[in-house]
Amino acid sequence: MALELSNSPKMIAGVCGGFAKWLGWDVTLVRLAYVLSSVLSAAFPGILVYVILWVVMPRENR
Repeated sequence: MALELSNSPKMIAGVCGGFAKWLGWDVTLVRLAYVLSSVLSAAFPGILVYVILWVVMPRENR
């Protein structure tokens, strides 16, 4: 299974939903981990990484 932006469990761009599907985890757990890691790393790097992944990751085919 390839890492792709998710179409269904999507809040903003589908990055966390794509990681959740790829890892086989619950999307809420992935979002929580992303928010915690962003806050603990001064937020800016987390936002920058999210935007980069949004641009680089391919869209899920459905």
